[in-house]
Amino acid sequence: MVNGNCCCFSILASKFTVTFVTISLTLILIRVLYVIYRSGKPLRSKAPRALRTLIVLGSGGHTAEMLNLLSVLQKERYSPRFYVAAATDNMSLQKARALEDSLADETGVKVEETAQFMQIYRSREVGQSYLTSVWTTLIATAHALWIMFKIRPQVILCNGPGTCVPLCAIAFFFKLVGIRWSSIFYVESIARVRRLSLSGLLLYKLRMADQFFVQWPQLLRQYPRAHYVGCLM
Repeated sequence: MVNGNCCCFSILASKFTVTFVTISLTLILIRVLYVIYRSGKPLRSKAPRALRTLIVLGSGGHTAEMLNLLSVLQKERYSPRFYVAAATDNMSLQKARALEDSLADETGVKVEETAQFMQIYRSREVGQSYLTSVWTTLIATAHALWIMFKIRPQVILCNGPGTCVPLCAIAFFFKLVGIRWSSIFYVESIARVRRLSLSGLLLYKLRMADQFFVQWPQLLRQYPRAHYVGCLM
């Protein structure tokens, strides 16, 4: 009799576990689909308030393109602005600070009130072995998580540097769990004529970017969910 009761209890427990797991996975799937659906919509704000904006910079042409894009940005709308670059990339932050200094001279508002400058660890440096990059990737991810918790941006602007991938992935995770809804705008580099960069491909395939822009029409034919905006440089 005791064995029979134990058997019935085990069966009920197993059924409950299966039901619970099935319902949980269904709810998670529904949430993911909802986030992906809503992420494809244009950015809309109920009130004309400023939006906390994270701007990801990259070495070389990435920063030049991003600063050119920022020159036409509505500064009052996208403020404060948080510039993030790799820990080994001091030049990009210097250029961003020069841009903000020029804006401060025009508006009379102190840079400290409208912009902040931060650095993030790279997951992997050029020439670094894949074995040691496992540890550095964990450190970089933890650092990116700390930055996202600190900033909690409403808008993220990026255009290809690898440092944007963990930040965007964490932003997408925050959407799923309801911590913060960050609209991710990705502009593929003008240097990408026939295929997307690895960063762009990840954000496109995984549907992490709310709006995905390309600067060459042939890319639009290959990636129909993108938006062709012409050459921005």
